[in-house]
Amino acid sequence: MISVGYKMPYTLNRLNKANVPCFGQLFLPIDNAKIGMPPLEARGNRPLQMTFDDQLKALIFFHLEEHTSAQHLLQVLEEDDFARNIIAPEEGIKKSSFAEAINSRGLEQLAHIYQNLQTDALIRLPAQHDELGSLIGIDGSLIDACLSMQWADYRKGAKKAKVHLGFDLNHCIPRKLFLTHGKGAERPFAGMILSPGDTGVMDRGYQAHDLFDLWQEEKKYFLCRVKAKTKKTCIEAKQINPRSNVFYDAIVLLGTPGINQTKKPLRLVGYIVDGTKYWIATSRYDLSAEQIALIYKLRWDIEKFFAWWKRHLKVYHLIARSEYGLMVQILAGLITYLLLAIYCREQHNEQVSIKRVRELRIKIQNEIRIATCDTAGSSLEKHGISSHYAST
Repeated sequence: MISVGYKMPYTLNRLNKANVPCFGQLFLPIDNAKIGMPPLEARGNRPLQMTFDDQLKALIFFHLEEHTSAQHLLQVLEEDDFARNIIAPEEGIKKSSFAEAINSRGLEQLAHIYQNLQTDALIRLPAQHDELGSLIGIDGSLIDACLSMQWADYRKGAKKAKVHLGFDLNHCIPRKLFLTHGKGAERPFAGMILSPGDTGVMDRGYQAHDLFDLWQEEKKYFLCRVKAKTKKTCIEAKQINPRSNVFYDAIVLLGTPGINQTKKPLRLVGYIVDGTKYWIATSRYDLSAEQIALIYKLRWDIEKFFAWWKRHLKVYHLIARSEYGLMVQILAGLITYLLLAIYCREQHNEQVSIKRVRELRIKIQNEIRIATCDTAGSSLEKHGISSHYAST
């Protein structure tokens, strides 16, 4: 290709979402999610260097791509055509302004969008086990922190934070979450995550007989694995199907009388899988023992979510050090996941997968190349310059 004395400018005409339809399609549910959102205003006479829209796009971009740090993200926002034109503020963003935005503002707005996107996703995504009721997997996950993060207490020489999350097992999306230091107890958050009518699905770490009584009073259902050695007082034994892997089904009181015994009866189901015995305490009397076993199996979906979230969305590559900033980052990661869940369902009629995320990243880059070439060609024609390949 031959050029005639014309130097291409560094900055092409600004791209827009119309040039990058894949990113626009991914981001589209945000428009409705922002309805009723409280405005983000400057805390003085100085205007915001980074609006909330800029902040949100940058955080979604961080989780969608594979950036390893805030510095990496800022470099991309400055040097990458797509990031500079679609994501970053028109005047660019300095490190100090970015840090100030992440660590001190936007949390209320992100929480609003997260809640509205959940509602949207519940409508768009099919319920896989609707006949079993509203199932919420509950678990905690540790986040490695820096020693400078004094609030993230864990143990001597180590700092960690902990996310306490409810995960909708019917729709495979995250729901309520809380953030504490790494030593934060998990059991108290189960009742805060559950709403009346929900069934919390939990591992043995949540076994607490006083909470079993409390949740029944609050009309919050539960299904919790308990330790095999837990003392049980049988009140009423149920009939067992001899062809089933279930070996125990009864109404019981759990615990030692006078010490930690439940005040309210509950149901205890025992079954065996691959040589391992499982004991499940539950307040669900309407389901078969086999359905109880199936629900506990579904609990592993929250474990898979945490692993996928950490590995592919880079949620735990910290770009904030304060508790406020880390919550901003986590909420943005969950928002990105919800956007991907909606996108994958509507574009491919399937759940989120790394294959589809990679495909989306490639499509965005391909659309940018096409838009950049079109813009460059228009710019050359505007200056009366043509280009061609030599013929042989």
